This record gives sequence, structure tokens and C-alpha cells, in this order.
Amino acid sequence: MPEDVVLIRNRTEAVQGRAWGAEVLAGGGGGDSGARPGPTWQVAVLASVLIFTSVVDVLGNTLVIVSVLRNRKLRNAGNAFVVSLALADLLVVCYPYPLVLHALLHSSWLPGETECKVSGFIMGASVIGSVFNITAIALNRYCFICHARTYSKVYGRGGTLALITLVWALTGVAILPNLALGSLTYDPRVYSCTFSQTASAGYTFAVVFIHFLFPIAIVTFCYARIWILVLNVRRRVASDTRPRLRPSEVRHFLTMFVVFVLFAVCWAPLNLIGLAVAMDPPKVAPLVPDWLFVVSYFMAYFNSCLNAVVYGLLNQNFRREYRCILMSICKPRLFLQETSRGGTERSNKQSQVNNNNEQAKAETI
Repeated sequence: MPEDVVLIRNRTEAVQGRAWGAEVLAGGGGGDSGARPGPTWQVAVLASVLIFTSVVDVLGNTLVIVSVLRNRKLRNAGNAFVVSLALADLLVVCYPYPLVLHALLHSSWLPGETECKVSGFIMGASVIGSVFNITAIALNRYCFICHARTYSKVYGRGGTLALITLVWALTGVAILPNLALGSLTYDPRVYSCTFSQTASAGYTFAVVFIHFLFPIAIVTFCYARIWILVLNVRRRVASDTRPRLRPSEVRHFLTMFVVFVLFAVCWAPLNLIGLAVAMDPPKVAPLVPDWLFVVSYFMAYFNSCLNAVVYGLLNQNFRREYRCILMSICKPRLFLQETSRGGTERSNKQSQVNNNNEQAKAETI
């Protein structure tokens, strides 16, 4: 069986004329893998997309994390998973994306095999961590809206921390088999060290199912049930025992639903390609056009910068906090003074109460 896997991989990469193996590393810790460099315009477009994605990723997800830390209204169990998702999106900017950009500018992978494995591992952890966090967010929204009575029991401080820990533990378990199978390799078509879809037909199918299809099915079920409840409440046909939805809850649900839809749209092409390749790697893999593979990969890369933008567009609390943080950059004193909008509001209310009390005393005297 291992010999068949090696034969499949070598045959597929030979057809594409892009072998990544021992001879690549023997050429001085990287070197050219035999791939023909893409046209200048293609490299320029891909580099521009990657740079734009990286900048928006860092800025947007940093704003998300700081917003939750500053604003007491945003510090809840649901947004704890939003912060976890932001950290997953930030992972790729820390190491893989700079190396991909370096490979783009040099038309080859110059670092060694170790850097390739580390880059592919972090990339995989980011992807799997993102889909698992999106699944956890959907389950959180489902429990909050459809099972309000048990929500506080499950999503207390300890329960939320345990669930986030579980999400990242499962992410680690899911990515570790790649190291054992040696499926993290350099693909010159996308200038990245990533999961090789031709490493193993069975494993590729398992990756697509466990890391994409199964989580998407869970998220779809959760949001379908929520949609049904929202429609019933709006039509006033829900029973009195059902929770009454506030507009803010509906808006928050819509925000996370859009995050899920964008993730599915950005990652579906690449996963569908993987599913097709898993059917018959030696026959299907050479038939996949390079342009389609590259576009699907960079669509997936682009997803890492979208979530923070969605929060800013659809969530009023995040939008206000973004504006406050950006204004505070110009005036650092504001950032130190206004540690929390919620705290500020409470202080204002307390001041108003004190002023009213003093005024009442004065009138009495």
C-alpha cells in the first residue's frame, strides 16, 4: 500500500512537472523544485492579494481581540469563541504567509524542509482551528437561542474555557497525522507548503469529510433550526415557552451566519477539488487546471481577513469599538482612559445619580 501511494504521488507530480522531494533540498536547503515560474502579472496579482489579505488580517483581527478586551458588553461566552477564531486567523500571518510571499518573489522555496513542515503545520492548524471555532460558534448560538434554559449551565466561565480548550485540542489531533504521513509538501503552483491531496486517497477523503463536510453539516443544522425559530417568532406562531428574541440577538446571529457562509464559499472549491482527487488521484489530479487550483487556494487564503470586516459591518457594538480604537491610536490618552465603554457608561450613570442626590440635598437644605 505505501508503494502505491508513492507511485501515485510521483506519477501525478511528474505529469505536472513539479516534483518536491529530496533533490529539492539537496540543492542547498530549498532551491527550485522544477516548476516553471508563473508570468510576471500572475505573480504580481497573487502577491498583491496575499499582502492585502495579511494587512487586513492583522489589523481586523487585532481590532476584534482588543474590542472584546476593552468593551464589557462584548465580553460574553459567544464572543470568547470569536476571539478564538480571530487567533486562528492570525496564525497564518505569523509564519506561513511571509514564507509564501518570499516564495512568490523568488519563484521557488528557498528555506529548508523543516521550515516547510512548520509552515504547513501552522497553516493546517489555522484552517482546522477556524472551521472548528465556527462550528463551536454555531453550537453556542443554537444553544443560546433554542435552548436558553440550559445555556448558562453549559456556557459559564469554566464551561466556555473548557470548550475552547477542546476546540484547540481537537485541532492538534486533527493536524498531527500529516506529520506521520509526510503529506505536508511544497506545491509550486501556490508557492506554499501545504497538504498534498495526492498523498493518500483515503486520507484526503477523511480530511475533506472531517475538516469540512461534517462541521459544515453541524453548522447548517444549527443555523437551520435558528432560522426556523426566528421565522416562527416573527410570525407569532411560537409557543409561549420559546425564548423571545431581541433584535440584538437576531443581529448577532445574522453576523455569525454570514461568517459561516463566507467560510463555506471560500473553502468549498478547494475541498471539492480534494474530494474529486480522492476518487482517483492518478487520473483526476492531472485534469485539475492549474488556474482553478491556484484560484481556489487564494480564495481560501483570503477568508482569513473577512471575519473582522463582517463584524464591523453588521455588529453595531464592534463597529463602535473599532471607531473608538482607531481614534485612540491618534490620541493614546483616550486609549488609556477609556478602557471600557461599558465601564464609562456605568461611571456616567453613577455620576448622574450622585449629582441628582446632591441636588436633592441642596434643595432640602
